[in-house]
Amino acid sequence: MTEHVVILGGGTGGTVLANDLAERLDSELAAGDVRITLINDDPEHVYKPVWLYVPFGQREPDDGRRPLDELVDDSVDLWIDRVTDIDTDGQQLRFRDRPQPVEYDYLVLATGSTLEPERIPGLAEGGHDYYSESGATALREELLEFTDGHLVLSVIGSPHMCPAAPLEFVFMADDWFRERGLRDDIDITYTYPIQRVHGNPHIAEWARPIMDERDIEVETFFNAEEIDPDAKTITSMEGSDLDYDLLVTIPPHGGVELIEEAGLGDDGWVDVDKRTLEAEAADNIYALGDTADTGVPNAGSVAHYQAGVVGQRLASEIRGRPATAIYDGKTLCFIETGMDAASFVEFDYESPPSPAPPSQKLHWSKLAYNESYWLTARGLL
Repeated sequence: MTEHVVILGGGTGGTVLANDLAERLDSELAAGDVRITLINDDPEHVYKPVWLYVPFGQREPDDGRRPLDELVDDSVDLWIDRVTDIDTDGQQLRFRDRPQPVEYDYLVLATGSTLEPERIPGLAEGGHDYYSESGATALREELLEFTDGHLVLSVIGSPHMCPAAPLEFVFMADDWFRERGLRDDIDITYTYPIQRVHGNPHIAEWARPIMDERDIEVETFFNAEEIDPDAKTITSMEGSDLDYDLLVTIPPHGGVELIEEAGLGDDGWVDVDKRTLEAEAADNIYALGDTADTGVPNAGSVAHYQAGVVGQRLASEIRGRPATAIYDGKTLCFIETGMDAASFVEFDYESPPSPAPPSQKLHWSKLAYNESYWLTARGLL
């Protein structure tokens, strides 16, 4: 009998896993013993870190897009469709465009995060973001016209994609305005929902002195509750108000309703064993990347490392061997500290991050990784 592995989601985790399995199970695929199906609701693969650079004119949105069928191994069945129901007992999926349900033997959920600005009254009308293509391009136009006033970067809710990106934006904006001779006329304020500037205390301890040195004002324990686009004010749950001239936000994030409806976890995140990445509420299901509730950052590197673990485990199970590969929490991240300098962190469940001193070399290393990402997605790096 042919074993059917279905991967739901064609982002970093899903694409890397599909190519990983195509290589690991090459002989089984050739013999017809295994079938791999990757399902995504968009024919394009998007590399979202590119959007950080769009507002500053350093990249175009198209730089972060490739047709998914150009990235996925030919031995993988690629379906462009939307799954509407997961039957975990019957191990079946139902679709928007396909009349018949499809059975799976193993299901991997890599459905990622979605932006939910509507959860905060006034946010969609009063704020800008760079966590979406449309937001990044609109913010580019706003920044070009912004020559004086108060810029506020407000992190609204957690978890969110790329936890370092809010810090990167204010560091880059500070540098960008200085290069243009505008910084003396522009105030920058950074707000964060807990009592430090980043969720990880080690990164927060590293970042706060840089912010102080650069005159970036900080409001911690600031949970935005409502935006008034006319008055240009943010009201926090704690009862304080903050005026702005240009508001940049990290909108609230959520998973997909499909996950919660299937009983696999709350708010669209799958409850998993953080080392095996197996779903706790159903058999033969894995989750990775943002979809897996492991407590590690929602970052592309996490999805990449987890894809390797899930690939090894699935190959072992399909071959009737014990699945022994585990995810150790490994995460790595470059952190831009300006327009031409960056830091670097690497950590796991046991070892905390220790950010490297910012340098131009690390900045260029990050840019080089962004360019080589397409090889990573294809499984070549």
